[in-house]
Amino acid sequence: MSVTQTRPTITREEWIRRAKMIGETAEAESLEADKNGQFSDKVAKAIEEAEIHKLMRSPRYGGYSMDLDLGLYVEVVRTVGFYSIPAAWLTYFYSIHDVWAHYLPPEGRDEVLGTGGLLADVLAPVGRAKKDGDGFRVTGKWNFCSGILWSEWTGLGALVELEEGQGEEVCLVAAHESEFNIIKNWDTLGLRPTGSNGVSLDNVYIPRSRILPTKYLMKLGEPMGGDYDKNDPILRMPFIPFFLLGFLPVAMGGVDRMMSLFHEKTSNRVRVFKQGVKEKESPSSQRLYAIMQTELSSLEGLTDIYVKKLKAYEKEGKTAISDKEREEFFALRGQVARKACNMIVEIMLNLGGTSIYKGDPVERFTRDILAFAAHPNHSFEDSMAAFGRTNFGLPGDPVW
Repeated sequence: MSVTQTRPTITREEWIRRAKMIGETAEAESLEADKNGQFSDKVAKAIEEAEIHKLMRSPRYGGYSMDLDLGLYVEVVRTVGFYSIPAAWLTYFYSIHDVWAHYLPPEGRDEVLGTGGLLADVLAPVGRAKKDGDGFRVTGKWNFCSGILWSEWTGLGALVELEEGQGEEVCLVAAHESEFNIIKNWDTLGLRPTGSNGVSLDNVYIPRSRILPTKYLMKLGEPMGGDYDKNDPILRMPFIPFFLLGFLPVAMGGVDRMMSLFHEKTSNRVRVFKQGVKEKESPSSQRLYAIMQTELSSLEGLTDIYVKKLKAYEKEGKTAISDKEREEFFALRGQVARKACNMIVEIMLNLGGTSIYKGDPVERFTRDILAFAAHPNHSFEDSMAAFGRTNFGLPGDPVW
């Protein structure tokens, strides 16, 4: 049985300094990472050295969740995003992926979280399992496994018949790096440095202690087998809305950078075809920048609403919520993702030819936000349809 580990208190300023260090490390190799389809090991090491991957980890496993400040967490991820959307993506994923492992049975919890390594996951239940003694043999191939290149463990969605005759149910199986194979298939429009390759298991034995029915995450809202701190804030909120919080500051960090680039480029831009007019004196550019400023305020407001709702649930210890409550979070994510994507694309279009060269940060951030916006957990159309349905008493989205 693991015991609570002591660790020093870290100030807000220090966490932001560490986030900036991760972002600067990523930005320094952004061109090469984009070309290679992955960061070097430096970025993952920077995240580990900064201990930001332990922000959501229970103190029992050397983490900081008892000091959890969701506003600070948003600021940390957003800070990294200013320098690199892919690095913010990994910073967010590596910190939040710890959470599902806290819902494993106690033995599995201790095994996965006790080693201190980085975690990845793919929730899609595309794997299959067959009984083998006290455990299961799992086979499958999963795509979009962000962070898998540097992860010690990964959680993979699979259909498992836990009890004979009871039918299959959706589970996460926790696999160690010695058990999974990486499929190098990440060649995408954006988010290329994340190295979000595929992963496979081939008839791999997984003990029962490392199999988590997702109903504990999405419906019951409590870890398997008891033996957990009911005052730990990461276990006092509805899992899916909490698990997906980090996508909002990833987007906002990208918007912050694009607005900075727009201001810089516009301040120095001279329009040859307009008789040498300085672009910063153009009413259209002035107007666009003002619009972007107010739009950014709306993103911050939507994110604040999201965080306040989570904090209210955490205070109450409410882990199971209605479809309507859950889909409101989905709609907030969808709105932020859509707005952020539209803002960045609008900035790129207005900067014109100066922004379209390969390697220019405007070109890179635009591709990254497009790839970001394609993630299903904040699909604008799906989120609005799901939230709309629940307002009329109909079922919400089955997952998000």
